Amino acid sequence: MLKRFHRYAAASFAALLFCASPVLAQSENWPQRPITLVVPFAAGGGTDSLAREFAQELGTLVNQPIVVENRGGGGGSIGAARVANASPDGLTLLFATSTFATNAAWEKSLPYDARKAFAPVALLGTGPLMLVATQGLKLKQVPDLLALAKAEPGTLNYCSSGPGSINHLSGALFQQRTNLDIQHVPYRGSGPATLDLLAGRVQLFFATMPTMLEHVKAGNVDLLAVTTRQRSALFPDVPTLEESGIPDYDISTWWGILAPAGTPDAIVQKINKLANEITARPLISKRLASEGGNVFTGTASDFQAHLDKEMDMWDKVVASIPTQ
Repeated sequence: MLKRFHRYAAASFAALLFCASPVLAQSENWPQRPITLVVPFAAGGGTDSLAREFAQELGTLVNQPIVVENRGGGGGSIGAARVANASPDGLTLLFATSTFATNAAWEKSLPYDARKAFAPVALLGTGPLMLVATQGLKLKQVPDLLALAKAEPGTLNYCSSGPGSINHLSGALFQQRTNLDIQHVPYRGSGPATLDLLAGRVQLFFATMPTMLEHVKAGNVDLLAVTTRQRSALFPDVPTLEESGIPDYDISTWWGILAPAGTPDAIVQKINKLANEITARPLISKRLASEGGNVFTGTASDFQAHLDKEMDMWDKVVASIPTQ
């Protein structure tokens, strides 16, 4: 009986090794084929440009072609679904942004579970948003905005790149922290929102740095505050929203790499190591710094913790919006 048990155990262990060996070999030899980096937005935008620079560096390090595939639409959900359904072999990756988390909170009918369908790989960097106002309001600081909004409730509005975007939910959080009556005006992207802001057809914008930086420098809009807890190195004299009297307001946009759930941990760790090396290089680090961002260096677990915190926060914000 004992001998039979030992034979059974040995056979089971051998079978386990046989099944695991392809996965181990795949992890050790990754990548043996070209890698597809899915950008969930149209070509030509700031995210696409940053993703292509990352792909350029990654291709050099792994000696494989990196195919940048633009899958825009659905607030980023079409591209995300493409990766969620891909083989978990580390050869199909998502270049994700903060909209991944905000859209997951806003849109309840996504074709994937944002918390379960992906393996966080690396957080590349973060950056503040800017609260800007059209010049017609003649505002110079957040207290001026608060006074105007309280004196004329329901007359002010803020634009966004679309429902569920980081711009939209940052504005919603601002409303919740201040109890102000201001209206949300969604657009199909930051481009048309910016045009209407400059023309004075909308009045406020919680804009990303790449979207609004040149207009702020040119004096086309008034920069009232940044949304992170720390001031921006590009505008050290501009206060944060917390410094301006808005409690517990700390919002940043971010960029990161996600893989399909089930991707072997050895592959995740390899890509994470490469991502940290890439962000330390001048191409990405200088690009982020020029747009007010900061490089993030950390583990896949660090990114998981950051993503969990983000999604929990945005779930609460969306749950507190009266109507959708």
